[in-house]
Amino acid sequence: MKSLFLKQGLLMACLLGTLALCAGCREAPRTQVAVNPLTYTDIPDNDVIRVGEDYYMVSTTMYFCPGAPVMHSRDLVHWEIVSYIYDVLEDDDVYNLRDGKNAYGKGQWATSLRYHEGVFYALFVANDQHRSYLYRTRDIVNGPWERTVFDDWFFHDPSLLFEDGRLWVVWGNGELRLLELEPDGTGVKDGAEPQVIISAPAEGWGLRAEGAHFYHIGDYYYVLEIDWPQGKPRTATVWRSREITGPYESKVVLQGTLGGRADGIAQGPIVDTPSGDWYAIQFQDHGAVGRIPTIQRVTWEDGWPVMGDGGVPEETVTVNLPPSGSDYVWDSDEFDGNSLALVWQWNHKAPSDWSLAERPGWLRLHAHSASGIADARGTLTQRTVGPRCVSEVLLDASALTPGDQAGLCAFQSGSARIGVECREDGIRDIVIREKEEIVYRTPLEGNRVRLRIRYVFTPQEYGETSDTAFFGWTVDGENWTEPDYCLQMRYTLDYFTGYRSALYCFNTEGDGGAADFDYFHQAVY
Repeated sequence: MKSLFLKQGLLMACLLGTLALCAGCREAPRTQVAVNPLTYTDIPDNDVIRVGEDYYMVSTTMYFCPGAPVMHSRDLVHWEIVSYIYDVLEDDDVYNLRDGKNAYGKGQWATSLRYHEGVFYALFVANDQHRSYLYRTRDIVNGPWERTVFDDWFFHDPSLLFEDGRLWVVWGNGELRLLELEPDGTGVKDGAEPQVIISAPAEGWGLRAEGAHFYHIGDYYYVLEIDWPQGKPRTATVWRSREITGPYESKVVLQGTLGGRADGIAQGPIVDTPSGDWYAIQFQDHGAVGRIPTIQRVTWEDGWPVMGDGGVPEETVTVNLPPSGSDYVWDSDEFDGNSLALVWQWNHKAPSDWSLAERPGWLRLHAHSASGIADARGTLTQRTVGPRCVSEVLLDASALTPGDQAGLCAFQSGSARIGVECREDGIRDIVIREKEEIVYRTPLEGNRVRLRIRYVFTPQEYGETSDTAFFGWTVDGENWTEPDYCLQMRYTLDYFTGYRSALYCFNTEGDGGAADFDYFHQAVY
C-alpha cells in the first residue's frame, strides 16, 4: 500500500478548505490551504506547466537514473511521479562508473518543460557531457521521447518560449542570452546568433542571474531568475520588456526567509489556473534533506508578478483549486511486483543483472567490483523526507561471498552506511562505516538482519540536532541496537543532491555474490 505523506499541518489544511453549503448538503472543498514546504524532500530546479486542468513538473536529479522525473498534479499541491524523460543519458564510462569517472554534481540540470501544439518539449544541459539535450514526446507519461543533441551549445539553466511559429531559448549565468532555435527544436536556426539581453550586477553579489524562466504574458516578455545579493537571502528577480530583445528592466519579487531558516526562497516558474489565478513554485535550500519546493501566490502589481505577501515568502497559502490526489515522490516497497516503483533511481546507470524475479518477493543486487560506495554500480536510491524519517530494510546475507558488502546507506558525499560484510573465512559482521572508515563492528548471528537509519533534518523534540542520522539493527525484529554513533549530514556541492537512502551490494576484490532485500520501509516519525 502506498505510504501516506501527512506532513505537519496537512490535516488542518484540508479541514480549512473553503466549503460551500447548499440545500442542507455540503459540497466538496473548492480551495485548500497549502502548508510549505509542499513536499519536504529534494525536488529542486522546478519547471511547471499547465495543460488544460493538468499540471506537470520536472526537476533536477543529476546523475541518478532514470533521470529528469516528471510529476503530475491537479491542484498544484500534491505531486506524483508519473514518468522519467530518459533511462540514461549516455552508455559511457561516466554513467557506468568506470575508470574513475562519474557525474557527481553534474548530469541533468534545470530542465525547461513546455507544451506546444500537442508536443511536450524538455531542454536541459548535461555538464558531464559538455552539451545540451532537447527531448520531445506527444505522451508525457508513456513516451517515447525523441532527442536532439546540441553538441556545441551549453544551455545553462535554459528556458524555452514558443511564439508565432518561432522557438526561442534564454539561458546563462550572470549574463542571460537569447537565441532562436528551429521551430521544432531540432537545432539552432540557420544564421541565428546569441545576444545578451540581461547582464546582472558583477560586484557584491554571491550569485548572479541564473535559473531563467521565460514567458510572454500580456504586453511584456518576462525573465524570472534567481540571484543572491551579499548579506541577503537568495532572491527572486523578474526582468521585463515590451520587446523580446530588450531593453529589460528588473524588480525583486520575492526575498525573505521561511521556517526559521536563513536560506532564501527563489528559482522556479509561475503558472496560472483555468480561473486566472497565478502561483509560483520556488525552492528553498534546506540543509541535508536537499532543496525543497514551496508554493507562493502571485499578485500582479503594475504588470509585475509579485510573489508571496508583497514579496515576502508565506508559510501557508490558500490555493484556489480543489484538493486532488496525494504525494508520491517516496514510498515503501515490498518488492513483490514485476518492476521497480517510480520512486526508485539508480546511482548512475542501472546494472543489467539486478532482479525481482530470481527470488520472487525479494530484490536481488549482485556484487560488482568497487573500491567503495562512491563507485559501486547497482546502488538503488530513494529520497529521504523531513522533518524526520526512518528507512528500514530486511537483508538476507546468505548469498554474500568473501569481500562482499551489502546494506543500507545514507547517501551523499559525506555518506555513512550500515550493512553486512563477509570476511575471507566466511564469517559475516554487521558493520557501520562513515565513508570507508569502520566505526562499529559486531558478528552477525545467522544470515538475516533488519537494518535502519533514522534521519533528523529538522528537530521535533528537545535534544535533537539538525541534519543527523542514526544507525540501528535487529535480528529478532523487536530489540534494536543503535550504537553510540551518529552521522552529521551536510549538503555538499560535489554531489549537489539531498541525502538519499540507498541499497547497495559490492565487493572490494572483484565480482562476488548477491544480497537479497525483502522490503524497504520508509515513514515519517
